Amino acid sequence: MNDAPAKGPRYGVVDIEYAKKLATTEPDQDGPVWMVNLMHYRESADYQDGQESQISGRQADDIYSPVDVLAKIGAELVFIAEVEEQLLGKDPLWDRVAIVKYPTRKSFIEMQQREDFQEKHVHKEAGMKSTIVMGGLPTALPEMEGVSSVDPDQVPHPATEEDGEIVVLHVLKYEQSVDLGENPEDMNNYSSEAAKVAAQHGVSVSGFFTVEGTILGDGRDWDQIRFINYPSKRAFMAVVSDPDRLKAQVHRENAISDTYTLILRPTLNRLKESLES
Repeated sequence: MNDAPAKGPRYGVVDIEYAKKLATTEPDQDGPVWMVNLMHYRESADYQDGQESQISGRQADDIYSPVDVLAKIGAELVFIAEVEEQLLGKDPLWDRVAIVKYPTRKSFIEMQQREDFQEKHVHKEAGMKSTIVMGGLPTALPEMEGVSSVDPDQVPHPATEEDGEIVVLHVLKYEQSVDLGENPEDMNNYSSEAAKVAAQHGVSVSGFFTVEGTILGDGRDWDQIRFINYPSKRAFMAVVSDPDRLKAQVHRENAISDTYTLILRPTLNRLKESLES
């Protein structure tokens, strides 16, 4: 649960231009925005007022958790997960991912100015070492011709008590030469081939998002965010090692200039429902 305050925090750089867009979008053009948060914690919470702390950065962020404030403005925490493994991407190594659905762009900015939010934010400032917060808008899924799913009860690697459902997160920046339409050609070719393999393992999509801006981060911008569900980590490994998917990997490598790929264990996953409501 990680949202950018009005003044510059220690844990990231505010994109002023995107902040202006969020604050000034006309009501008839405004609407829901999904703020996707990647979080990296301090080992120990560091309160700037000098108070001593015996808690971790993660614990400080848990204290911050502004769920009550979100409810007051009609926003909702729809996804939260612990990062089990970071497969691709430069530092930092992310610890947690969360998504808040805001009813409008402007409501995101207005929340930062609320007194009850600012009272909580001191804990986030103490606990967070670095973060990326991206504003996402739902995007259409690529058309997958010839893709057919297996019965959920017949998947080769179902969820077990020891190895439950995972969500794989892809944060993508495309090469400048790639057509940045809804389905860039190379990624569309890769997605179509990969989906044929994934469908046989019971893989589904929680949501694809176009990144309209990065309100808080390290100066990089991003193009797309993908949340993909796997019945188990074993199912994921079977998909990524499949020979047909490996043949299609060249399309992905041609399309992408920067990426994070994270294996997540969700503790809350209402992402798909939030896109349908």
